[in-house]
Amino acid sequence: MNSALLIAVMSIVTVLLRALPFAVFRKQTPPYISYLGKALPPAIIGMLVIYCLKDIAPAIHPYGFPELIAVACVVGVQCWKRKALISILTGTAVYMLLMQAVF
Repeated sequence: MNSALLIAVMSIVTVLLRALPFAVFRKQTPPYISYLGKALPPAIIGMLVIYCLKDIAPAIHPYGFPELIAVACVVGVQCWKRKALISILTGTAVYMLLMQAVF
């Protein structure tokens, strides 16, 4: 019962937080909010890339090669297909294949 109540409250808060901007900015979106909508996604992606690559040890085997190959695959597929989900799944699959079968 306690878990169900917790999940219900979290669900309601999530829905309210996602609906709040539409309720507040009904007529026109302020320029600052529009700027954040354009600037934050690339900044967040950049931070996630840095976070994922921060533990690479170039002096220790496998010298960061699986990560760099996977990043190259993500960039290549993204430039080719322009689909973020396909790019991420491809990079993840390549990385896991390299770690399990090659390195």
